[in-house]
Amino acid sequence: MKQVTASMAGTVWNIAVSEGDQVTAGQSVVVLESMKMEIPIEAEAAGTVEEIKVAVGDFVNEGDVLVTLA
Repeated sequence: MKQVTASMAGTVWNIAVSEGDQVTAGQSVVVLESMKMEIPIEAEAAGTVEEIKVAVGDFVNEGDVLVTLA
């Protein structure tokens, strides 16, 4: 199982994928908002979205798991 983690602390602004979606390496899966900037978080590897661990509006810390890929 692969994990997509937050690269910095921020608020989940948008979730660009749904469970069951196929993603490619480098594809944006979640957008965080921090200090009035939008930061896209990209999948490091291709896979299928297994579980979305956050919701829009959630605050996350650096290293928190956002999405798991199978």
